[in-house]
Amino acid sequence: MRSLVLGGSTFVGRRLVDHLLALGHEVSVLNRGRTGTDLPPDVGRIVGDRTDPASMRTALGSTEWDAVHDVSGFVMAAGGSEYDELLDLLDGRVGAYVFVSSIMAYAPSTLMPWTEDLPVRDEAVTTYGGFKAYAESLVLARHARTGFPGSVARPAAIYGPNNNIHDMETAMFLRLRRGLPVLVPHEGLVTTSYGHVDDLCALLAAMAAAPAAVGEVVNATGQGVSSLGYVETLAEIVGAEPEVVLVPTHLADRLDGTLYGHLFKTRHHGILSTEKARVALGLPEERGFLAGHRDSYAWFCTTPLVDAPAQLSDPVWGAGFDFDAEARAVAIIKAAS
Repeated sequence: MRSLVLGGSTFVGRRLVDHLLALGHEVSVLNRGRTGTDLPPDVGRIVGDRTDPASMRTALGSTEWDAVHDVSGFVMAAGGSEYDELLDLLDGRVGAYVFVSSIMAYAPSTLMPWTEDLPVRDEAVTTYGGFKAYAESLVLARHARTGFPGSVARPAAIYGPNNNIHDMETAMFLRLRRGLPVLVPHEGLVTTSYGHVDDLCALLAAMAAAPAAVGEVVNATGQGVSSLGYVETLAEIVGAEPEVVLVPTHLADRLDGTLYGHLFKTRHHGILSTEKARVALGLPEERGFLAGHRDSYAWFCTTPLVDAPAQLSDPVWGAGFDFDAEARAVAIIKAAS
């Protein structure tokens, strides 16, 4: 099977490359060629700029693929029209196209778990959730109009080996290993769906091979955990007793800096239902939250991240941690109590 990964240099895309190779696929990767990568030598490399239609026509105009996995869609949020031009290039030249969307495509709802038929966000295409919803609509409209074999996967928070978003498990493992206090807002009640990167890759590969997935939106992660439960579970894995400091709502506006993971904020309060993937489409089941994070911690312990400095953020998303700012916030909270 000839598979193309759009954006295969980091985290999900890079992990997907390995997964497809293990399945026996002939794999190529398209990216801008600006990010250093350790792709295996038998992986094809195609240079193309998603924001430049001419560049993409040069890169893909004469190619055909059994499957295309699009994991780099957010680079298009600066515009929007270019995304339809990508579908023009692929329509009639691809056996399956899987767009990796996000839970952020959903309009916030107090009805949980979220199923694929709920409304999507009505936001500008230049926002993360707005672009995901926009791209989804184009894939589905193209399928209805031409039979384009597109499908949409909606994951929530993806974790695991090589995670390049540093304010998730990396930051929490470090706090727990170093005996640092853990700030938790909103009484620890913000509940989010989490999914292991390898489970997502297995689902993406299965969607590309499943005729029943064509034209469908499929939730990809359903392991729901509250922020307080997240801290307690990771503490169990590390073997530490967490010092949880609840952030009083009336003090939140007085506390400056990066104080806790972005997934602990109310914007990320939402649980996905994966019944459609498992029951209707027979797609792979996820591993448990505890088992997945045990795997992630085993990988973490083999990396230089165990000796990370007190401040760290990734260059793409700007997500990270600042333990000094957290310590100042803890002092303010304790002084006010």
